[in-house]
Amino acid sequence: MAIGAPSTRIKSLRSALSQQKLDGFLIPRQDEFQGEYVAAYAERLKWLTGFAGSWGLAIVLSKKAAIFVDGRYTSQVREQVDVKAFVPQHLMDEPPTTWIKANLKKGQRLGFDPWLTTIADAKRFAAACEAVGAKFVPVARNPIDEVWKDQPERPVSKLDLQPERFAGKSAKTKLAELGKSLTAQGADAVFLAEPSSVSWLFNIRGNAVPYTPVALAYALVPAKGKATIFMDDAQVPKDVKAALKAQAEFANPSTIAKALKGLGSKKKTVLVDAGSAPQQVALLLKGAKLIEGQDPCTMPKAQKNEVERQGARAAQLRDGAALSRFLHWISVEGPKGGLDEAKAADKLFEFRKATGKLEDLSFSSISAAGPNAAIPHYHLDPAHCLPINRNEIYLIDSGGQYRDGTTDVTRTMIIGEPTAEMKDRFTRVLKGMIAISVVRFPEGTTGAHIDALARAALWSAGLDFDHGTGHGVGSYLSVHEGPARISKASHVVLKPGMLLSNEPGYYKPGAFGIRIENLLFVREAEAITGGERKMMGFETITLAPIDRNLIDVGLLTRDELKWLDAYHARVLAEVGMLVDGPALEWLKQACASLGRA
Repeated sequence: MAIGAPSTRIKSLRSALSQQKLDGFLIPRQDEFQGEYVAAYAERLKWLTGFAGSWGLAIVLSKKAAIFVDGRYTSQVREQVDVKAFVPQHLMDEPPTTWIKANLKKGQRLGFDPWLTTIADAKRFAAACEAVGAKFVPVARNPIDEVWKDQPERPVSKLDLQPERFAGKSAKTKLAELGKSLTAQGADAVFLAEPSSVSWLFNIRGNAVPYTPVALAYALVPAKGKATIFMDDAQVPKDVKAALKAQAEFANPSTIAKALKGLGSKKKTVLVDAGSAPQQVALLLKGAKLIEGQDPCTMPKAQKNEVERQGARAAQLRDGAALSRFLHWISVEGPKGGLDEAKAADKLFEFRKATGKLEDLSFSSISAAGPNAAIPHYHLDPAHCLPINRNEIYLIDSGGQYRDGTTDVTRTMIIGEPTAEMKDRFTRVLKGMIAISVVRFPEGTTGAHIDALARAALWSAGLDFDHGTGHGVGSYLSVHEGPARISKASHVVLKPGMLLSNEPGYYKPGAFGIRIENLLFVREAEAITGGERKMMGFETITLAPIDRNLIDVGLLTRDELKWLDAYHARVLAEVGMLVDGPALEWLKQACASLGRA
């Protein structure tokens, strides 16, 4: 039987901490693979606090506790968490390290699970503890697992192969290229802790966690010779083993310690990514020489090859047709009344499923009406969702997982008549999205350089939004993929083949929210006459109409109108080939020109 309310659970946790001679414990949202989406057994933060967001961290001391979230979840955390038990903290305003220094005392011991905390995070937290004379202590067994009596079992996932016709390169080729990279860095091997890297490198996929088709596995890859993939043998079908027999062997995860200690005893040089590898890996590699560097799969995974690019374009077109059918449907059914957030999300899922190609959604759809649209990462609860009312904004942020690509798109619409304020805000967001779409920039530009373009029209009216402008997207992998982003904090150079989202927004708490999102590829741009630098740009690949009823045409420049008309003409030409009947007639109207005479 489960321990009941969060107040009882935190009491039980504190009792367990006392038995381990700990003065506190750090609870991250992530599992041992640092995933955004985790299996039910790893939802320790949610079980303890009630918080259901995709990122968060709690610290429990004997007399006080805090929960840290970023700007996406400042409203949600107060709705879901007992703020008397866990004081909400903004990640940027008072980071966990600052809180540790202010609340931990000399001689105290703050425990952590070294499988759930990366090498980089462990260093930061240890330094914060040391600054006040405290210690950051790894535990052999997570105390939450001791008190969570009905903790779900770990899922059993069946692997399958990602065919080369979608991957573009064989695992053999990728491994050969990785081996050369390791040799160039003077490394004998790399420990891959990021499941998307393991999945990409070996052209395998899994279904252990929702929305993200990765194999939950670590891999030890030598510069020369066979790799080892650590995964329960029961989850590996014979055809997968046969396909990889020349490149890799599978081993039970219980053998990781022996394998890593063996490298340490032989004084091998091992590359680890401190941002994704658990601290436990560093502890087990004692004696080895560690090279802390970027996961060598990160950049080639992010820079899609030509086969992956073509697959992404095909997936976006198919998905855009499904979304356009949905937008037509809601334009007909919405004014009749009776729709709510859950019914709308379910209907969009039906349209995607009808493509015959959908493997899964790429995340839980953000179907948000009225004031819920003002919550950037609103979590839909079918039992407590809002109706979609006339004269209110409705926002749908959703995506699909297809074998040839991963999609993510947001459209904001009005059922009825918008206010002047709604149109103003929507148009300013649209101006930001267009600015990103058309910008040309020199080689070496980062997402931080680009981010301001999405905000300029909002800034001119004293407005802004509190999330990044865009994130990386995988190829039938994670919908949120590093290392590149379009955000104030991203200093990763944008390179050809990277697939990014372009999604500025505006949110008026308690009233409405707006976000418009397309996906785009970074590409080499055509030469500029008289220019002196090689320039880059973006190729928009998302195809779905943008609600004309929310646009204040007077706020758009002639060039912005020209871009929008050209975009809609392309949507009609390409998506129009995949829809028919009333949906096609609606699409023609939705894509009609807005240009000035």
